[in-house]
Amino acid sequence: MSKRLEEAPDVGPVLATALVAAVADPTSFRSGRNFSAWIGMVPKQHSSGGKNRLSNISKQGDRYLRGLFVAGALSVIRYAKIHGTKHRPWLTALLARRPTKVAAIALANKIARMVWAMMAWGERYEEPVALAR
Repeated sequence: MSKRLEEAPDVGPVLATALVAAVADPTSFRSGRNFSAWIGMVPKQHSSGGKNRLSNISKQGDRYLRGLFVAGALSVIRYAKIHGTKHRPWLTALLARRPTKVAAIALANKIARMVWAMMAWGERYEEPVALAR
């Protein structure tokens, strides 16, 4: 499983082995959002009266995995700032309107959801069709 996870572009060997060791059964999570919440990567909600108010990430969950996801996302962003982000137009747009660390949390959340899908469905990473051109 960890070798399959390492094929994903933003997942390294340390994160892959930590995920395999920490998550015994990925199908116990209903969705990628539940997995991301288990790690502590979703924003706290203070919503009432039909208004959605989202604040900082909850930081409840697996601190070690959350740190690995964020460190990996920060390294992807650092590389993207130097070499460009042709393969991730949404990341370019996000970095234009949000601070780097907020974009790193968003990217880490996206990576966590992608990794959950790979683990739960037992599939290999497939490059998105729009990016494969």
